[in-house]
Amino acid sequence: MQRRPGFKEKVGEMVMEKDTKVTLSGWELDNPIIPASGTFSYGYEFQEFYDINKLGSFSFKGTTKYPQKGNPLPRVAEYDSGLINSVGLENPGIHKVIEEELPKIKEVFHKKVIANIGGNSLEDFIYNCQLINTCDQVGIIELNVSCPNVHGGKIPFGTNPQLVKEIVKEVKKVTKKPVYVKLSPNVTDIVEIAIACEEAEADGLVLINTLQGMRIDLKTGKPILSKIMGGCSGPAIFPIAERMVYQVYEQVKIPIIGVGGIDSAEKVLEMMYAGATAIEIGAANLVNPWACSEIIDDLPATMEKYDIKCLRKIIGKAHR
Repeated sequence: MQRRPGFKEKVGEMVMEKDTKVTLSGWELDNPIIPASGTFSYGYEFQEFYDINKLGSFSFKGTTKYPQKGNPLPRVAEYDSGLINSVGLENPGIHKVIEEELPKIKEVFHKKVIANIGGNSLEDFIYNCQLINTCDQVGIIELNVSCPNVHGGKIPFGTNPQLVKEIVKEVKKVTKKPVYVKLSPNVTDIVEIAIACEEAEADGLVLINTLQGMRIDLKTGKPILSKIMGGCSGPAIFPIAERMVYQVYEQVKIPIIGVGGIDSAEKVLEMMYAGATAIEIGAANLVNPWACSEIIDDLPATMEKYDIKCLRKIIGKAHR
C-alpha cells in the first residue's frame, strides 16, 4: 500500500492517523523530506525508481551564472560512514537550467522545487536570483554561499558574516521568493553567521553543508582527490549537523532546514527535535536511490512508535 500524508492504517484494532505536513515560509509541504542539492540532479533521473511527487520537494543541482565543468577526476573518495566529494558545482549555467532543465522537471514533478544558487561574486548571485525569480516552479531560493569544494585557495563567502549579510540584502532586492541561506560548518561560530543572515532578512537557513576533509592513497602517497580536499558527507557528520541546528535554533527565529548524515525516519525526527522544520537528505541518495522514498514510507510508523501525531508540533522539542 502506498502511504500518503495523513493516511490511516489499521493495526489490529488501532487506527493511526499522522500529519506529516510542514510549512516553510508559507509554503506547505506534504512531508519534510527534501533531497539535497547535488545528490538528486534535476529529479527526473530518479523518476525511474519511484514517483518523485511523493517528496516534500527537492533542491536541484547547484546553479551558477555560466556553465561549469566541475573539478578534474578523481573527485570522490570514500571514508568510514561517508564520502568526500570535490565535484565543483558542475552545471550547465542559469540560462540552460531555466530554458531546458525546469521544463523537463515540470513533466514529472508537479510541485514547486528549491533552486540552489551559487556564484563567484556578489554580482553573480544578484544576476542568478533575478532570473530565477521569474520561474513559477521555484518555491524557495537556496543561496549556496558555503560550498567547500569549488573555491580552491579562496575563502568561501559563507565564512564571513559581513559578506553573507551583503549577499542576502542585495538578493532580497531582486526577488520576492523566500531566500534561504545554506551555511558552512567550516567556521569558528556558525551561530554568528546565522544571526547575520537573519539580520539581513533571510527567510530561512539550511545547515549544514559538508565538512572539509581529505584522504591519502597509501600506494602513491598522494591525496586521492585531484583538488586535495573536498566535502565530507554521510552518517558520520550527523551528530555535528544536529548540534549546529540545535545551537542556531536557540538564537534565531527563522525556519531551519536540517541536513547532514540523515538516512532514516528516526534521524528525521531527531533533527526536527533539534529545531529543523524540514530535512534535506544528501549522501543517502547516492548509496540508495530509494532512500527518500523509503524514509517517507517509514515516517508514519516511526511517528506512531514515539507517539507523534503531528510533525509541526515536534519542531524544537529538545529545547522545551
